[in-house]
Amino acid sequence: MDIEIREIQNDADEIEAVQKFLYEQIRLVYDIGPTPKFHYDIEGLDEYYVLPKRNCFFAAYDGDKIVATAGIRAYDRDFEFFRGQYTQDNTASIWRLMVDEDYRRNGIARILVKHMEEFAKKAGYKQIYLHTHRYLDSGLPFWKSQGFVITVEEDDYDETSHMIKII
Repeated sequence: MDIEIREIQNDADEIEAVQKFLYEQIRLVYDIGPTPKFHYDIEGLDEYYVLPKRNCFFAAYDGDKIVATAGIRAYDRDFEFFRGQYTQDNTASIWRLMVDEDYRRNGIARILVKHMEEFAKKAGYKQIYLHTHRYLDSGLPFWKSQGFVITVEEDDYDETSHMIKII
């Protein structure tokens, strides 16, 4: 398997291909279609990841086929329990790490995380935030294996676990 990691550019065709991949993965994993409340960043991929200098979106390609994605951007959430601790200046956040089922367990996600961490360091971030859901079988074990630690676990509908890694 010869996988190439590329930084997504401001190219309409490339952005559209990434959006199609993401929506298909979301349909398969979460059994939902495009939902503006949750997928605004996918619709505005250029605005959220491509155009801002401190943000980036990566795609893993097997030939011309996108097989995985991951985005990193300045922390822009407003969770009360992190107020003042995580800011757009000091914290990056990981979004949309998705790997096609046929390509899982091949180290692609680890490679994408490494690319995002290198990008975050160069962009001047001090830490990386993410959240995952406990009902996703491999979510927590994967992120823990990458050095992320749980900061808050919510007993919400989505079984959200918030995580951080100092870089």
